[in-house]
Amino acid sequence: MSSVQIAPLAETLPAFVEQLDPSAIAVLADNHTYRHCYPLVKPLLPKHSVIRIRAGEEQKHLGTCQTIWDALTRANFDRHALVLNLGGGVIGDMGGFCAATYKRGIAFAQVPTTLLSQVDASVGGKLGIDFQGLKNHIGVFQLPNTVLIDATFLDTLPYSELRSGFAEIIKHCLIADAEMWNKIRRLELSEQNWTELVAHSVGVKQRIVAQDPTEKGLRKILNFGHTLGHAIETHFLSNARRRLLHGEAVAAGMVAEAYIACQKGMVEQTLLEQIEEYVFAVYGRTRLTDADIDPILALTLQDKKNKGGQVRMALLDGPGSCAFDVPVSKPEMRHGLFYYRG
Repeated sequence: MSSVQIAPLAETLPAFVEQLDPSAIAVLADNHTYRHCYPLVKPLLPKHSVIRIRAGEEQKHLGTCQTIWDALTRANFDRHALVLNLGGGVIGDMGGFCAATYKRGIAFAQVPTTLLSQVDASVGGKLGIDFQGLKNHIGVFQLPNTVLIDATFLDTLPYSELRSGFAEIIKHCLIADAEMWNKIRRLELSEQNWTELVAHSVGVKQRIVAQDPTEKGLRKILNFGHTLGHAIETHFLSNARRRLLHGEAVAAGMVAEAYIACQKGMVEQTLLEQIEEYVFAVYGRTRLTDADIDPILALTLQDKKNKGGQVRMALLDGPGSCAFDVPVSKPEMRHGLFYYRG
């Protein structure tokens, strides 16, 4: 398990680089993190280069990987070099994937700058890119050399990004900590203790990943809300006017999948109502038309948890508890989406 350090970057980054002693360093940043976050990183590093890419999920494809690999090749990076991924989930997933495959693998560190990447994407070693419109369709499991989390970066985030990341915190509480769920659901977004919640979510994910690094069993519970959530997110990805942030889609997925769990008798109506009430209070309700439903259902057939063409979900089986590999039929998913739609 790679180390996760939650502390000011000035304390962690120079020490990590000195210990690793890489032959060269590249910082991968997008337009936003180059402007807002790189100035905090630059003075902490020895001589290095910067690889800049455009921001957004739509950049998470093989073409951008080629740009990154080309930059590393032209700079003559050898197998003892280091890539620092400075950004959110897209930068972490894609930068890690490029580092893990360049010359069969060079060192990389995740420096997550969004709440979403700090509590979820940067921890656990899942790397990859989107392919033919399918999220994270091509990828590998490879742990970073370290994950360096600095809460200061959260001050650079717009409200929408903070709210997006909060969905993964909600998920971690629902699948693993009923007490924390009951704590956060009584507070508005502006009242949450981010330092406490980042540390809590990292702890939850690390414990689960340590038991199942390559998602053969228990780690699948981290996908609660993601079967339908990813399908909803992917469906709207090509529509700029209706595009959703990852956490917004997962929030919708959690309500729909909690309804499915309730219909299967796995959770009480009371928990479903708690989830529904809180998610709608924080995120509102994403508009789903009749024309959206079938394309979303079709996308669930590409979910990586499926087996033999059958959709398998991670579904809650109580407050702070989750089951995995639960077979779910198309009619059940349809009913879940209609329930969410209201």
